[in-house]
Amino acid sequence: MLINDKEYLIKLNGETFHCALDVTMRFIGGKWKTVVLWYLRKGPMRFSELRKRIPQITEKMLSLQLRELEQDGIISRTVYAEVPPRVEYAFTEQGASLIQVVEALAHWGREKSRAEGEVIEAEKRKVKQK
Repeated sequence: MLINDKEYLIKLNGETFHCALDVTMRFIGGKWKTVVLWYLRKGPMRFSELRKRIPQITEKMLSLQLRELEQDGIISRTVYAEVPPRVEYAFTEQGASLIQVVEALAHWGREKSRAEGEVIEAEKRKVKQK
């Protein structure tokens, strides 16, 4: 990256990055991480709540994304000593600094969609009765 006409590299956790945006995308890039962060921005959620909000994601992928976000210090995982155990995911202090970034990305996506596509109301999901 260039700062004041000087070339810099970023070294972080054993990786070398050529741009600060590259660093950001290393932590929130991919198909699902920003979606998970979008839902967590309003407050803590349980795994099952996230799974319901993101029906296209598999349980395995959601679990992987949550684990990576937790390892990177973006979200925290709190286990409550209850029967059955309750686990909640929430932003860490460092992760909370991404909320405005995620909201700005969503705003850009909405504007792009309105300009070049259409935004339609989704049908309510049917819940299976046992």
